[in-house]
Amino acid sequence: MREYTSPAVTELPPDARLTNTVFTRAAEEPDAVMFRRLEDGQWRDVTCAEFHRDVVRIAKGLIAAGIEHGDRVALMSRTRYEWTVIDYAIWTIGGVTVPIFDSSSEEQVHWILSDSGSKAAFVEHGDHAARVKAVADRLPDLGEVWQIEGDDLTRLAESGAEVADATVEERRLATSLDDLATLIYTSGTTGMPKGCELTQRNLAFDVMSVNSGPMREVFSTPGRSTLLFLPLAHSLARIIQVGCVETKTVMGHFPSTGPDLLDALASFQPRFLLAVPRVFEKVYNKAEQKAIASGRGKIFRAAADTAIAYSKALDSGRVGFGLRLRHALFRVLVYGKILAAVGGQATHAVSGGSALGERLGHFFRGIGLTVLEGYGLTETSAPTTANSPADNRIGTVGRPIPGTSIRIAEDGEVLVKGDHVMRGYWNNPKATEEAFTEDGWYRSGDLGSLDDDGFLRITGRKKEIIVTSGGKNVAPAVIEDRIRGHAIVSQCMVVGDNRKFVSALITIDPEAFEFWKQQNNKTGTIAELVDDPDLRALVQQAVDDGNRAVSRAESVRKFAILPVDFSEAGGQMTASLKLKRHVIAKQFSAEIEALYAE
Repeated sequence: MREYTSPAVTELPPDARLTNTVFTRAAEEPDAVMFRRLEDGQWRDVTCAEFHRDVVRIAKGLIAAGIEHGDRVALMSRTRYEWTVIDYAIWTIGGVTVPIFDSSSEEQVHWILSDSGSKAAFVEHGDHAARVKAVADRLPDLGEVWQIEGDDLTRLAESGAEVADATVEERRLATSLDDLATLIYTSGTTGMPKGCELTQRNLAFDVMSVNSGPMREVFSTPGRSTLLFLPLAHSLARIIQVGCVETKTVMGHFPSTGPDLLDALASFQPRFLLAVPRVFEKVYNKAEQKAIASGRGKIFRAAADTAIAYSKALDSGRVGFGLRLRHALFRVLVYGKILAAVGGQATHAVSGGSALGERLGHFFRGIGLTVLEGYGLTETSAPTTANSPADNRIGTVGRPIPGTSIRIAEDGEVLVKGDHVMRGYWNNPKATEEAFTEDGWYRSGDLGSLDDDGFLRITGRKKEIIVTSGGKNVAPAVIEDRIRGHAIVSQCMVVGDNRKFVSALITIDPEAFEFWKQQNNKTGTIAELVDDPDLRALVQQAVDDGNRAVSRAESVRKFAILPVDFSEAGGQMTASLKLKRHVIAKQFSAEIEALYAE
């Protein structure tokens, strides 16, 4: 199949806007719980009335500060309650939110603030403020910079105390669906980030389509809630934020995916999760390590194999009696403990950003947590396809959401059309023109295929295709995702352009490395053990497993274990955890050459 369209289920009313639900709920159900905030180790309920009050107070302060309709206001912070308040306050007065990842460098901060022409900025703490201050003399459009931690928000609210409620409502109602809502800058794997112009219509349409389509069952569950811990500067987290507001889903905020996340999940007990594949990989790996450390590794492996077999049997419609018995036993002995690590209440999760892998997809569904994979880009307001609980085809990223279309071009590129596709790139008409076909389809840059039922499978990035000296085209994503799924592996980058065969640069997961050392009586750092025969043998297992997913011509013949992990700080990864391949190839050129020296 070359093209598939999912018919629209419902339409946006002409007077729709992103802030309507906030104001309507405050008037109609002021005491209903809208958010939960973590304060002094406890989750405190935030009602619709309280959230509305907080939004209006900041909106009035922005009006008093001279922020006009259409002005851009930057927001640099980790995920927290105030992020959402500020976002909705900016939208309330017809402004445009410009998210900046909190890890951004001074150069990146300067580029986004300068290119967007931001008139003001919110930052989380002093370190962020210092980065803005360091470049402020080169930002003639930038005015006030408010810090979330401290008294700035209180003073901002007080400065707008004389602004009338009617003025706020007038500004809010002056905003239409076709007004710009946000400029989200792409991760910039090959150059300076481009600002994606997303309108109120783009975001509202995307949320409406997802909620009325693939996620309808998830967002209609009584008592629904989620804990958002991905960066709100990322488009996927942002659309979940709006989706929670629109579907009356209680949402909490947590600032990181670090060691404290599992404790936060256990106390919040979300009914569904949003995460990137790496989070699910870590949940699995930690469960396996814990089982091995307690002498129950054999039981865990049997339980994992049973979960995978059970999930696959569900697809076939035939679950044998013996499999049902084993599954019931392991549900008591193993699965419940793994689910308890993420709060014990979640039955569904949404995964995006990269491929989860069929093995983990079947494993989690088999233990009782169905992971729904989807696909989208910043340019498509995040989701453009998604699996649903009722029709979840593991290994694919689902069908197009209602009201959108997917077409596969002659060269395999995935093309997208729908009201969720961006208006264009800010201040970059040339890039905008290049991003669309002559008949208006957005060029995703991804390669994929549609099956006979309209389910999309992503096979790689068009610009990342490796062509060996023998003329074989290799899409790195398939084997990289498979190798990266091994517990000992953190990151993997396939190389081999114009070479006789394919090789890989592999980094080691620090937590898994420490566990491996304990189990194998090893001492030393990763850098000291990159040539250790036992470590190389373990990595070879990951490579062998990856090779089973591809043809021999595409398989990894050699690999190098690097002494350091890829990271944003090291310049090898973007803030959204995408590999900067050209940077890695340059930084580790000696290691690459050594792979082909013989």
